[in-house]
Amino acid sequence: MPDKTRLMAMRSVSLWLLLAFALVLLDQYTKHLAVSHIEQGSSVPILPFFSLVLTYNTGAAFSFLAGATGCQPWLFVAIALGSSALIVWMLYKHRGNTFLCIGLTLILSGAIGNLIARLTVGAVVDFILLYWRQYHWPAFNVADSCISVGAVIVIWDGFMRTPPRTRVG
Repeated sequence: MPDKTRLMAMRSVSLWLLLAFALVLLDQYTKHLAVSHIEQGSSVPILPFFSLVLTYNTGAAFSFLAGATGCQPWLFVAIALGSSALIVWMLYKHRGNTFLCIGLTLILSGAIGNLIARLTVGAVVDFILLYWRQYHWPAFNVADSCISVGAVIVIWDGFMRTPPRTRVG
């Protein structure tokens, strides 16, 4: 790859990494606000379907494996580091696909945001609670939102780029 083309590719990836960094900062700031202003176990109603709460998730998504003992915290750290490295490589490889890169950037920022919380607090700080009457969605945070929206975008992109199959026979 000529030097000019390589430089342009690195600039493209750098912009996605800068966006991921900004989202990580937003995630860390909102987690800091939650820890500073919400008492654990309390609920601050905002709308009839939305409250702020403070919970600490030692498990995976939606508290999966939260009660497990052993080395799972380090497993989650390893998964976050490995997936982050893979995503940076994918951002470079697919730098011409803006839609996919948006999804990958969102997933990357969420993985790093929750990784920072695991390493500094020992758990992921969740503070957003959505519900309707007796139905509650598990508490989550900005990083979780980034991961979820990013995953939808990546899956959508995969469907959009997959050519339709022709029926044989």
